[in-house]
Amino acid sequence: MAKWLVSVEMIAKECTVLEDLKTPAKKFRPEIEGVRAVAAFLVAIYHIWLGTVSGGVDVFFIVSGYLITTSLLSKMDRNGGINLLEYLLGLAKRLFPIAFTVLFFTTLGSILLMPQSQWKQIIAESFTSAFYFQNWQLAHNAVDYLARNNEASPFQHFWALSIQGQFYVTWPLIILFAYFLASKVLNTPPRKTLLTLLSVIFAISIGYSVYITAVNQPWAYFNTFARVWEFSLGGILALTIPYVNFNKYVSTVLGWLGLAIICMTGILLPVSSVFPGYAALLPTIGVMLVIIAADNGSSLGVERLLGSKPFLFFGSISYGFYLWHWPLLIFYYAYFGTDTVSLQGGLIILAIALIFSILSTKGLETPIRKMNSKQSWKVGATLVAFMIPVFIVNTTWGVTVNQTIKNLEEEYYEEGVLGVSADIIPNSDGEVTEGIMKIIPSTVHVKNDLPAFYENPECYSEFNDPRVKRCSYGETENPVYTIALVGGSHSGHWFPALEEISANLKLRIDVYNKDACRFSDDNFNGQLHDSCMEWNEKLIDLLIEEPPDYVFTTANVGKGETIPLGFLSQWKKLEGITEVFAIRDTPRMLVDPPLCVDEGELTRCAAPRKDVLSENLPWENTEGIPSNVKFADLSPYFCDDEHCNPVVGNILAYRDLHHLSTYYSRTLAPALAEHLVRALEQLNKYADYSDNET
Repeated sequence: MAKWLVSVEMIAKECTVLEDLKTPAKKFRPEIEGVRAVAAFLVAIYHIWLGTVSGGVDVFFIVSGYLITTSLLSKMDRNGGINLLEYLLGLAKRLFPIAFTVLFFTTLGSILLMPQSQWKQIIAESFTSAFYFQNWQLAHNAVDYLARNNEASPFQHFWALSIQGQFYVTWPLIILFAYFLASKVLNTPPRKTLLTLLSVIFAISIGYSVYITAVNQPWAYFNTFARVWEFSLGGILALTIPYVNFNKYVSTVLGWLGLAIICMTGILLPVSSVFPGYAALLPTIGVMLVIIAADNGSSLGVERLLGSKPFLFFGSISYGFYLWHWPLLIFYYAYFGTDTVSLQGGLIILAIALIFSILSTKGLETPIRKMNSKQSWKVGATLVAFMIPVFIVNTTWGVTVNQTIKNLEEEYYEEGVLGVSADIIPNSDGEVTEGIMKIIPSTVHVKNDLPAFYENPECYSEFNDPRVKRCSYGETENPVYTIALVGGSHSGHWFPALEEISANLKLRIDVYNKDACRFSDDNFNGQLHDSCMEWNEKLIDLLIEEPPDYVFTTANVGKGETIPLGFLSQWKKLEGITEVFAIRDTPRMLVDPPLCVDEGELTRCAAPRKDVLSENLPWENTEGIPSNVKFADLSPYFCDDEHCNPVVGNILAYRDLHHLSTYYSRTLAPALAEHLVRALEQLNKYADYSDNET
């Protein structure tokens, strides 16, 4: 059995005797091309037919770490250093031609095929993709409650390229730093010093990755620091592989086992919800087994398959294939108005992606890679020629979109709106009845049209922030009444209406808002996170210490037929201290209103009333309601007897499935004022409202 195992004693002895570790041999590794082919194909298969992710990008990360470390160490040995300009130009020759070609044509396709409601998101992601920063934008959106309803854009897959780009730029600096430490500070062998440094990076990064994945997995998924351990593990493998020897039989078994692990990761694990963390060790170990097994090859080894001509060919175009398949898939969804792909449709997507990747690799990348990097001006000019069209098209598109929004806003103020004052809804044919003006706000703008307090990060608490933040609006100098607007976004989207009536009612609006958090002391069976519970505890203490005239919050959740116990509990804590104004939650649409309006079939946008609104008022079905609570139901301004409509009059009422648009919230000000005035009348300091207009 001993000969079947790695000889740890031999490795330790050899490392001790040698002055330094061996430089990993820089040679063509056909099995790595095959692994790339498998990873790219798995990524596409999982995206197209399974609607999930495979772990294939983790394969790319460790392969990149292995190859770039091997290449840079060879340069250090051969040249005594790394020419950073030459290195970066070589890197750009490899990455930029296909990447910017895909960016350019994907932008054009987005203009033609993607709904207007996604345009601003797509433009932003195109720019961040071009600057290899997109993973951080997606990380921010993943934890930004207000951005979570963003649809997948045709550029979303560039997050992995962004992380790789950041790695490629920093890795030579890490190697140079290790060599500097070894020669100038520690007087130690340089490659052993590098191994130690990479081991430290690995330990810190995987520790952080495990922690942040458990605490905030959506943020961790796109986080460079939670992924860098995969690259460092590839570097560690490059430094230690000369000392790893397996019996050929063991090597054969482990190689095929590694390939099986790579192929099965996406089936065994819910990659999109548990990665990176320790779960990402599974595909990375699979890749390591394949590379190690190929280094100890046998006639039946996995390298025979992965190094075969078909795998070599597909591996050579895998970069382009990865870049092309995703926008083609998103365009398929948009063109056919679906979120699933048939077998035939998927095969067509794969075929087109394959053709485009061959053309772009052989026609663009290969000739440019052969250019002499020493002619830096020529190489630089060629690469800039790929970049300029992308920036021109995106800048022009962005300016046009912003001008369109500005024109519509001017039209809004010049012509006025109908909104709740109009009894105009789509007819049975999906057409708008005569007399209606253009729908306001534009679907291009509505998803970004948020209540004003979101413009200041100090006026609301983000997802993981338990601090209570307060900003005051309206009549802040000499208010007659003070209203505390508390809760999450479903409270916050009433802010425009409150702000609209604040002057006439002399209201000061104190905003206490937290992403994805309700005013409750019950976490709804885990639906509300720990920071939300902590925020609620702090908030209730503050409201008791500095009571407003009314606490404005939501009375229920969605269709909920009763008031949640956690809501009642919070309200009871304020009984005898301040009043509570609880408004019925807005109906939640079944299809995304901006996307639906883009398609022009307005009747399809409406939701059957019975599916989204309870027949009885929630407070009629709830016992134990504190005496300090007043209720308001504005659902008649969303729903008729049969349907709840996302377009009322000429106003797009929703910015997504369940949040009010700022425009529509403003038009609800008179309706809200009627309920609020009745509540305020019960306060002794109420001033006559009858002479005021809202």
